[in-house]
Amino acid sequence: MAENLLIVESPAKAKTIEKYLGKGHKVLASYGHVRDLLAKTGAVIPENDFELKYVDVEKNKKHIDAIVREAKKANTIYLATDLDREGEAISWHVVEILKDRNLLKGKDIKRVVFSEITKSAIQEAVANPREISHELVDAQQARRALDYLVGFNLSPLLWKKVRRGLSAGRVQSPALRLIVQREDEINAFIKEEYWTIHGKLQLGQEPFESSLNIYQGKKLKKFDINNQQLADQALEQLRSQAGKQLTLTELTQKKRQRKPAAPFITSTLQQEASRKLGFSARKTMQIAQQLYEGMEVNGQTQGLITYMRTDSLHLANDAIADIRDVIGKKYGQELLPKEPNTYKSKSKNAQEAHEAIRAVSAQLRPKSIKSALNNDQYRLYDLIWKRTVASQMINATIGTVSADFTFGDDHNLRANGSTILIKGFLSVYEEGMDDVKQDKGDKHLPNLKKGDVVDVNEILGTQHFTEPPPRYSEATLVKALEEFGIGRPSTYASIISTLLNRDYVELDKKRFIPTDVGKVVARFLETHFTDYVDYDFTARLEDALDAVSRGEKEWRPLMKNFWEPFIKLVEEKEESVSRDEAQDKRELGTDPESGKPVTVRIGKYGTFVQIGSREDEEKPRFAGLLPGQKLDTITFDEAMALFDLPRDLGETSEGEKVSANIGRFGPYVRYGNKFVSIKEGDPYSITFEEALVLIQEKKIADANRIIQTFDDGIQVLNGRWGPYVTDGNKNGKIAKDQDPKALTHEQCIEILAQAPDKKRRGKKKTAKKKVAKKTSKKKVTKKKVTKKTSKKKTTRKKASKKKVSKKTKKKTSAG
Repeated sequence: MAENLLIVESPAKAKTIEKYLGKGHKVLASYGHVRDLLAKTGAVIPENDFELKYVDVEKNKKHIDAIVREAKKANTIYLATDLDREGEAISWHVVEILKDRNLLKGKDIKRVVFSEITKSAIQEAVANPREISHELVDAQQARRALDYLVGFNLSPLLWKKVRRGLSAGRVQSPALRLIVQREDEINAFIKEEYWTIHGKLQLGQEPFESSLNIYQGKKLKKFDINNQQLADQALEQLRSQAGKQLTLTELTQKKRQRKPAAPFITSTLQQEASRKLGFSARKTMQIAQQLYEGMEVNGQTQGLITYMRTDSLHLANDAIADIRDVIGKKYGQELLPKEPNTYKSKSKNAQEAHEAIRAVSAQLRPKSIKSALNNDQYRLYDLIWKRTVASQMINATIGTVSADFTFGDDHNLRANGSTILIKGFLSVYEEGMDDVKQDKGDKHLPNLKKGDVVDVNEILGTQHFTEPPPRYSEATLVKALEEFGIGRPSTYASIISTLLNRDYVELDKKRFIPTDVGKVVARFLETHFTDYVDYDFTARLEDALDAVSRGEKEWRPLMKNFWEPFIKLVEEKEESVSRDEAQDKRELGTDPESGKPVTVRIGKYGTFVQIGSREDEEKPRFAGLLPGQKLDTITFDEAMALFDLPRDLGETSEGEKVSANIGRFGPYVRYGNKFVSIKEGDPYSITFEEALVLIQEKKIADANRIIQTFDDGIQVLNGRWGPYVTDGNKNGKIAKDQDPKALTHEQCIEILAQAPDKKRRGKKKTAKKKVAKKTSKKKVTKKKVTKKTSKKKTTRKKASKKKVSKKTKKKTSAG
């Protein structure tokens, strides 16, 4: 029987730790969270002091049961989940489960944390336990509850006003706004012309380049020469006055120091792995998790890096000593600074008890353990190891030279060069840069001195145009999220994944482009929920959650301050915002043939052009956009051309004409007066033979759909929600106790007689709409009644009197 039970999050970690602790210890994994909020309305009850209703995570039931079984036998239960808020909350939830099952009597509950999975770190943690941090648990609960309340109230509003299946999140929405705003900047960008002037010079046999710095006695600004005519005038004057030779009039030499980059934190690791390895944020975190949990190296399983979710730049003293030892032996004592380099975190909430992401031992050089790792693991470990070591090396010393050649009417050509005098940390590692056109190498200058006469080989001009700001890459988006205070290190990967999975953004050449639906959602939220996607508001809320985690604020008042104005705004927008307004519908013009309006908007299956409106007697015409066409930029002519696009493919053996096109519901093949969707490929490349296969499959599916057919056209069909009766105009529901195959013609007629009429288009619908508007006005005047109804909708039933949230302060014997 194991006297001690230790609970971690992952099985890989459990296996390694059990080896370190030996007999008398049983280590089990929770496989992540063991409880979560009820996945439906009513899990957070604002009216009941923000009571939270938790349920066991179903997929982890067998792991929970295993923990319960072993807990019965154990004397001491060690909670060894991760050292962040999520890990703290998992430990608390484990204790709550054990408490609900009356298993804590006579048990010692201890919380242990460690930032690396090594024998010494694990044994030290177990020897020095602490209590559960209820401040961290409160912060995690508040974050989860906030995200839940935003999602469960904003998302249904998007379904109603824009289209079903959309979602809005507390941090994902400001992140989407960043991407959409950047795209708007790019679309609004107007390029400007400018010219640069270069002198190709030579000293003896060594050619070098210079740039026009001063022209006619004035410092040259970027747009001073902004067209061909001005460039030609300047070149003519410079060439005639420079002649064949110039004298070096001023030589300036300087030295500058370049400091090594700080060791990695979560955000910088994600950025650098994106730049240098091409990894997504999610892939980086997955591989880092593997390196943290441990690999078998030299016959022993151990973690290779410290915990990968951190915003602390702190390095432990013994780690620094280990790093300095490796630097001295491998690179030379001259590359060691007299005192260790220290780095200060920008994050207010960085906990110095945590460490930066580093190799657990600098002695484990990447090449020496390469055989124990796969290629991706090796590349990431190599990156972390090098950054760790470089952070404790001396500065690099860069020598710079500026050579000025002044001539004629006070013109100046300047040649710049630089060279690395002392490599320092650059011997090991150099940080990457984003969106900067870097020189391939240092510009070489000959050994120049004042008074030297150089040959002028050529003076020439180069035309340039300004470029729009670049789209976000994963690296620059993570950097922006960090700078704006949107989310925290552990959330960046999930924010990006959510945006991609929801089809709010696409990746093209590793750059984020917002989709039409992403733009519509972002603009809807920015227009109607301005504060909640405001970067400062989001950052202040994150700071408030950090304050809760430090014990400086209570979480319930924070929730109340957020919730009351938020739900009031949701209720108001539900009444006041029209569907057309929410969908960002664009009016393109008028169809010359019918005189009907031509609009473009998003729908369930993508963006489409519509001729006419739902209120017309005739059904509107629809056409889907071509690849590359966008809601914001499609023109009237491009939109009208979509209706002339059907590709005639041929005829079926039954004489049905076959064509391909894109419609409101996406690409399709038409045969006769019937349609079949094109799931793969597109209507512009599909062949007649491929179309016939789709048609045949559709005919078989339709045949299987028919249960009975009567002479007058009445049919009994299998539908999406079960069998039903139809005459083409009305659909009748079949009772559960009726056999659809046995229905008589008379029974079908009776079912149809009781079925409601289908909604009709045209004038009657318009009349109904006016009535609806009238009703809506009444609702506005009876504001109190509306609010009451809406509150009931949000809160559903009141939960049991047992307040889960209060447990945080006094539940476990650990706290």
